[in-house]
Amino acid sequence: MHPIRMEAMGDSGLRVVFGTSISKKINQRIRAFSMLLEGNKINGISEWVPSYTAVTIHFDPALLTFDTLKKQVMQLCNDAKQIDIPPANVYEIPVCYGGEFGPDLVKVASHNQLEINEVIDLHTARDYLIYLLGFTPGFPYLGGMDETLSTPRLTTPRSLVKAGSVGIAGDQTGVYSLDSPGGWNIIGRSPVKLFDVTKESPVLLEAGHYIRFFSITDTMYEKIERQIKEGTYEVKMVKEEDV
Repeated sequence: MHPIRMEAMGDSGLRVVFGTSISKKINQRIRAFSMLLEGNKINGISEWVPSYTAVTIHFDPALLTFDTLKKQVMQLCNDAKQIDIPPANVYEIPVCYGGEFGPDLVKVASHNQLEINEVIDLHTARDYLIYLLGFTPGFPYLGGMDETLSTPRLTTPRSLVKAGSVGIAGDQTGVYSLDSPGGWNIIGRSPVKLFDVTKESPVLLEAGHYIRFFSITDTMYEKIERQIKEGTYEVKMVKEEDV
């Protein structure tokens, strides 16, 4: 097990480093530690941000000294070794592949010498671990994509990629949570909103859990889109232990 390292981030941040490589094992350590941070409610901590290999804690130095926080964090790290992590959620996300929703699907297939249906089958065949959220609010950085789908980023990024667009960049796949510029190869789009300011919890996904994509038709896309507008559609979730 990689030794934990702590680094100061200015005068109001502490970075807790759990490893140096992207892996499910390190992500589980980060998830366990984050659960303890949530449960202990340490006075002076304003927020914490998980990443691939670390958790950055932001705190108020007027309420909590760096040395005191460091001691408390070390205790939480020790406690995290003993806790059982509950099964992760698997979010089932519908995607309409190709056509106007996936202008780069043909390119991804050609680059990897695959048929279009093979790209879709491979992309929907795995559950993707959500390592972290970033870039835009609610954008998931996912691990676990089949290497045979790997495709370089666009040479020239698009000035606008629609929210819900599902893309591939290198050996990663992800979903755009907002309309934004982007250089990923867009293979489809989901009608599901990953970020919705009208919701009490605006971000749909949570790091440490999983996404499972499933293919839908244009007609089904329009139906789900209507249901979302009406507030009658809910993303289905199953537990990791049930899959």
